[in-house]
Amino acid sequence: MSETYQPESRWRLGVAALLVGGGLLLGGFAVLRGLFGGSSEGASKGADVSQVAFLDAAGQRHTLAEYRGKVVLVDVWATWCPPCRESLPEVAELQKASGEAYAVLPISVDRGGWGDVKPFLSQNPQLGLKAFLPDGGKALDPFGEISGIPTTLLVDRRGRLIRRWSGYAGGRARQALDEALKGR
Repeated sequence: MSETYQPESRWRLGVAALLVGGGLLLGGFAVLRGLFGGSSEGASKGADVSQVAFLDAAGQRHTLAEYRGKVVLVDVWATWCPPCRESLPEVAELQKASGEAYAVLPISVDRGGWGDVKPFLSQNPQLGLKAFLPDGGKALDPFGEISGIPTTLLVDRRGRLIRRWSGYAGGRARQALDEALKGR
């Protein structure tokens, strides 16, 4: 017995594929929300974010309050994120040039913590990046929801949010930092 062409079978297969794809997309969104938590939207301009807490590689706890008097560029990233990997050379360059006027804090949200970050940094020594981790599951909550990475946040000298954006565009972080340092 030979198979006959049944257009409804293809239609059903297409609908099933769309449903599976949509479910995966929604599931991925839910995973991102679970990973990054926060409120239902980003913190507004002027919000005090000085209580954001993070850990250095030695396990020492820090907060943004320690950076009062400096403009701070916070880059929320992960080792598995292609746009983050693309942005890291610029972030590292800004971090190396930081000093009295500003600081750059790349905070990784990798679920494996230092177990993911340290090998990544060892495999990419050309970056010379000094990374940090959030100090607990709610440490980044003052920033509001971080629904995608990289997310970059610019904090003024008083610990208040100036700007935030998600995604990577070459030169954007440097331009925003330069504007903040000039007081615009």
